[in-house]
Amino acid sequence: MAEASPKAAKRQPTRVYADGCFDLMHFGHANALRQAKALGDILVVGIHNDEDIEKNKGPPVLTQEERYKLVKAVKWVDEVVTDAPYTFNLDFLEQNNCDFVVHGDDITTNADGEDAYHIAKKSGRYKEYQRTQGVSTTDIVGRMLLMTRTHHQQDDGDAKLSTSKLSASDSPYTGTSQLLANSKRIVQFSTQREPKDTDVIGYMPGAFDLLHTGHVAALEAARQQCDYLIVGLHTDRTVNRNHGSNYPIMNLQERTLSILACRYVDDVVIGAPEAITEELLDYFKITKVFHGSTGVLKPSGADPYQVAIDRGIFVHVESHSDLTTEIIVDRIIKNRLNFAQRNAKKTQREVDRILRGEV
Repeated sequence: MAEASPKAAKRQPTRVYADGCFDLMHFGHANALRQAKALGDILVVGIHNDEDIEKNKGPPVLTQEERYKLVKAVKWVDEVVTDAPYTFNLDFLEQNNCDFVVHGDDITTNADGEDAYHIAKKSGRYKEYQRTQGVSTTDIVGRMLLMTRTHHQQDDGDAKLSTSKLSASDSPYTGTSQLLANSKRIVQFSTQREPKDTDVIGYMPGAFDLLHTGHVAALEAARQQCDYLIVGLHTDRTVNRNHGSNYPIMNLQERTLSILACRYVDDVVIGAPEAITEELLDYFKITKVFHGSTGVLKPSGADPYQVAIDRGIFVHVESHSDLTTEIIVDRIIKNRLNFAQRNAKKTQREVDRILRGEV
């Protein structure tokens, strides 16, 4: 009788490493991490500290602690490594037991202009995903520097993608066009889990513009008190009427993708009514309505949460954070010159490499 073959060795999970600054965490970052996770089983994300970012590319908008918390809240991230080296090295990959490093197909160079991942590429431990078109941190900083409203006025006419030719001041990586979100992208970001009949369903409305640690902390606190959390995103016109200036910085489509990437959110109502209604509560079977630390806006004089209050399902949650979208914008404005110079240098480096035919 033939001897039984030994049991096949159990496959070890593939550990994928991705690194970056992740400043002003947006849906482009989230989509990069989603694609990175799809290349393996466990996604390890390395985040650079403030000192290294300042030295290599200019001042970050968010502090390292704020950036750490935001990345940890992305639902595709399994592990976060803080103080990750700005210049990639294979030793660090080995120390974190990762099989390979991944990065987008955009231009990434060290301070000396060298390809930041050339060592990983030579050793065969590099994989690439497609960069998300329509957004970049440089672009978002630019919106705040210019105080323009064009990023959320799509409903004044048909949205158009940029078709201008490349010039010495324009890069396809940082000089981005307006996002045109489609159903495929929303499905990719969605949890795709339906609530069970026994679930406590929570609802938290708001603008959630420039998703930051205050938002994340409030969402986490709300999710701890329910089984299924729905976020209601207000329209661009509603946000602009309530906050004025050029708000929202991120348009409704962009805010939808950003909030869907958060691990504490199960579903989103896109263009939710400003005031809670009986119909909304009944349709989604909502049993708790949450509001964070900021004051309740009453543009019409009436409390938009009154129906939830009357039903006895209104819940106040604490974010224990004083960070707001306005504070982030204020940081940009106060350091206008530094951020303008950082944006210009980054764009010019990219354009120079393109014109030299290096990419």
